[in-house]
Amino acid sequence: MSEWRLRLNLARILSGEPVGWLAVALCGLCVVWGLAGCVGQVANTPPPTGQKSVVFGHVFLVVEENHNYSEVVASPAMPYLNSLANQYGLATNYFANAHPSIPNYFMLTTGQTLTLIDAETPQTFPISADNVVRELIAAGKTWKSYAEDLPSVGYTGGDSGGYAVRHNPLAYMTDVQNNAAQAQNLVPFTQFAADLPTANLPEYSFIVPNLCNDAHDCPLSTADNWLKKNIDPIIASPVFQKDGLLIIVFDEANTEDFTAGGGHVAAVIVSPFSKRGYKSIAFYQHQSVLRLTLEGLGVTKLPGDAATAPSMWEFFSAP
Repeated sequence: MSEWRLRLNLARILSGEPVGWLAVALCGLCVVWGLAGCVGQVANTPPPTGQKSVVFGHVFLVVEENHNYSEVVASPAMPYLNSLANQYGLATNYFANAHPSIPNYFMLTTGQTLTLIDAETPQTFPISADNVVRELIAAGKTWKSYAEDLPSVGYTGGDSGGYAVRHNPLAYMTDVQNNAAQAQNLVPFTQFAADLPTANLPEYSFIVPNLCNDAHDCPLSTADNWLKKNIDPIIASPVFQKDGLLIIVFDEANTEDFTAGGGHVAAVIVSPFSKRGYKSIAFYQHQSVLRLTLEGLGVTKLPGDAATAPSMWEFFSAP
């Protein structure tokens, strides 16, 4: 088994996350002996050239959990998400960066994986690396993390009930922990409905469903119902219809798929500027979403791998 796989297994042991050990062991053999199976082939297709960027007024990022592309796309368990994929944009060749969850969340917000240990908390693993919060602030942009079951505004502690801190990466940033004003942007999801129609809505929203509603602990149908109830009002809102961008992406595939690091996952791109029913075959990973969310808000300095990630402008028509 490769050193990387051994490190991954250790990380999963330390995180306390249940794993299919036989599957992980077989995937290690796939890596070492080049066998078909857990590590599939990736079509490293670049995006089309000559695409024009779009400026968005508000960006919303929702991260779902632990399901392969084939489990989600065209699944009868997720009619709402698939309706968005069919109406707007779907990245058909999108892959997570790693297993388990936490490195993917950090790639979405820092452009680096940083750690493989899900058990890390903001106290044990404060992040001073360049990140989305730092660059939003530097560009004069506003932000909030809306986390379901967050115990209180400004909370940077560990797990609580259905709230998993590893799914709320902005709480790890020293830019947030060391600044009382910025910490006030870590808010419970119950605040979102009140903010949406007002000037309190930030330009960048990181939305964190709880462990049931993100499909980590509950069926995909539960996550789909939550999306329809809570995300459909975003799309229907005047502020979104003016110049909004919504990305719904899965953090990682299941642990039997190590392709490109974290497996083949679904990423749905929604905007009034979207090309209708667009299906991309370009190869993307989470750093491209980080690039899109920042560049779409006019931020020019991109953290980590976002600076060189393939851009996702092919999904949009210039307004």
